[in-house]
Amino acid sequence: MDFTDYTDCTNFTDSSKEKNKEKRAVKTALTVAGSDSSGGAGIQADIKTMTANGVYAMSAVTALTAQNTMGVSDILSVPPEFLSRQLDSVFEDIFPDAVKVGMMPSGEHISAAVERFIYYGAKNIVVDPVTVSTSGRRLADGSAFSAMTEMLFPISVLVTPNIPECEMLCGVMIKNSDDAERAGRALYEKYKTAFLIKGGHGTGGADDFLIADGLSVWLRAERIENKNTHGTGCTLSSAVSANLAKGFSLYESVKRAKDYITGAISARLDIGCGNGPMYHAFDIGGEFAKYPEEIF
Repeated sequence: MDFTDYTDCTNFTDSSKEKNKEKRAVKTALTVAGSDSSGGAGIQADIKTMTANGVYAMSAVTALTAQNTMGVSDILSVPPEFLSRQLDSVFEDIFPDAVKVGMMPSGEHISAAVERFIYYGAKNIVVDPVTVSTSGRRLADGSAFSAMTEMLFPISVLVTPNIPECEMLCGVMIKNSDDAERAGRALYEKYKTAFLIKGGHGTGGADDFLIADGLSVWLRAERIENKNTHGTGCTLSSAVSANLAKGFSLYESVKRAKDYITGAISARLDIGCGNGPMYHAFDIGGEFAKYPEEIF
């Protein structure tokens, strides 16, 4: 196929988008993120998570990483224009019911993605604002942060920063739950979108604070003593996206995602020499693959 003619020959229209949505029984979700060669985080973790949570997973790769459970050794970014072509290919054929955005190497990548999201009317965008890996490797350049806050946050339905990411966004230290709650409220007021402040980097339980329109609530969870938690942020945001795609409310989507994470960590997969991945497939075809009509 001559890919230079791809966009023209698809003849994308609103009616064709609706036709594609109507003929599917299963819901779909798209991950826009970096690849993890060891399979514990990034695109690979997202696809596993979305599949386990009952939706058809698609991907647009922003960067290739050479990494394993001990860290990231190298990164190769995808050209922003090729990211746009990937997004065109997905949206013009299988319109996603939700989009998860993870690693974005630069402001140019964010700009390219946002332009395509707006053009196609992407919905249920969940942003995991990752800029640094757990091992400390920087995953994005200096232009990514401002582009993320100025361009991506305004079109998202949820942003899911961990404590260090939240501190970077707020410019203040978060030492306890009161600090996290104040930070969440400040971010919500500033960016006018929902925030889930993840407490996994704290020293207590694995409690997260969710603030959205008309909603501010703590979602409590017991901390599981297990060093193999590589990719938890990717997994949580992907699980939220999958549940939004299926039609669950924002609160239910986050709650179900947290329960899924707890199960995946509790399965105690032990692979690799460093901080290993969770077991994403611990409940394939089970509770977490259910749709709202199968529960309510």
